[in-house]
Amino acid sequence: MQTLENPWRGQGIDLPDTPLPSTDAETVRALLAQCPAAGETLLVDATALAERVGVERVWVKDERTRMGLGSFKALGAAYVIAHEAVATGAGDLSATLNGRCYVTASAGNHGLSVAAGAKVFGARAVIYLSDTVPEGFAERLRAKGAEVVRAGADYEASMEAAQQAAADNGWTLLSDSSWPGYMDLPHRLMEGYLAMAAEAAEQVGETPTHIYLQAGVGGLAGACAAYFRKIWGNAPRIIVVEPDAAPALYESIRAGRVVDTEGPVSDMGRLDCKTPSMIALAGLSRDADAFALISEEEAQAALPVLAGAGLATTTSGGAGVAAALLDTLPAGARVLCILSEEAEA
Repeated sequence: MQTLENPWRGQGIDLPDTPLPSTDAETVRALLAQCPAAGETLLVDATALAERVGVERVWVKDERTRMGLGSFKALGAAYVIAHEAVATGAGDLSATLNGRCYVTASAGNHGLSVAAGAKVFGARAVIYLSDTVPEGFAERLRAKGAEVVRAGADYEASMEAAQQAAADNGWTLLSDSSWPGYMDLPHRLMEGYLAMAAEAAEQVGETPTHIYLQAGVGGLAGACAAYFRKIWGNAPRIIVVEPDAAPALYESIRAGRVVDTEGPVSDMGRLDCKTPSMIALAGLSRDADAFALISEEEAQAALPVLAGAGLATTTSGGAGVAAALLDTLPAGARVLCILSEEAEA
């Protein structure tokens, strides 16, 4: 594992016209309370992991059952779509977005969130997938009512295709990343993740000393880090974890600007993003203490350990825990990690 200390901690990188992540968890939770599928996920006091690492506590926020979608991503795009449906003021929300089409690219669970949200409120969903995304995931999207389009050899190519489709057809692009001129919807999408952060803070009940947050474009990490700083201040050491094949935030922090990275396809597919979200980078450059890169082998090695603790997941879902297992921590450490998705069938 490679670790880079953040030289921008506390001040952040200056990214003009880029908002910082929201910390308004209560607004998010109030809207989600209207959804029958919404409910808290468990925080696991993982004694076996704590003993293995040699620390006082390891808490794992288990997102595998989030709203029946198997991932924290249920709080993102679906929250944005719900927010737009409620804003219409309609009494019956089930068809309030008829005629709307949401389009996105996805390397995993974000597409499921778009599909599920669109279906609930009567909208259409079109999801672009690269050739590297397994067909089993495409079938899950179709089962949620989405139209699936294959485009390109990697996530970046599928995103370009989704952007072009939005422009050509007048559809709403709903990405989980942000770039110049595209900030409002991804900012709200990240806001949805605050429900998870607020739950975790309440469930832990004390201040962690170390927090490990895995990142693709950085939405989960950026939202959680901003909220945890709001309630716990500078006390926890926050470490952002990426695949070494996709060091988008790591290299952007090193350079002090947005960096487009290159690398092979990572098995940590939901984290295999070569360019960071600007909103996430703005927040994490201020809030994170360090950025870590883990290898494919290091991520794989964590899976049997997690499964043995009753926390079976993927290399993407367990990347934060993998980094905690690799780090050198004091015996009194209290560690918080997020298990971000269920194991693949």
